[in-house]
Amino acid sequence: MRAGAIGAVMMPTALGHQVKTRLDVRGVAPLSIIGHPRAHMWTFLIRSDIRPIGDPTEVARLWEERVVVIRDGDIALPSPLPDPLMIRTWVSPATSVFRPSGAVVIECALSISRQARR
Repeated sequence: MRAGAIGAVMMPTALGHQVKTRLDVRGVAPLSIIGHPRAHMWTFLIRSDIRPIGDPTEVARLWEERVVVIRDGDIALPSPLPDPLMIRTWVSPATSVFRPSGAVVIECALSISRQARR
């Protein structure tokens, strides 16, 4: 899928679990999440509303946490057929056109990172 109005935020699975839990508690649903089992990463499909982050500390924190924002280019979706190699799978399949705010997903990841550092 070509990124544009829909983007993606990729992060390690452990952080992804925490972000998903926070978004669930906030009632942000349904979430569309792609799992990359071999790479231990999750990709959240998001609304492309993320502004450039001006604070170098936050940029560094996202880099350290291995959080990647995909605004342009291709977003690889799981195959509709069973994937014997388990390269990509749906953690939470896309069941509607709703996509959470990318800014909210990033803020959740940063908040979790800040709390872990304390």
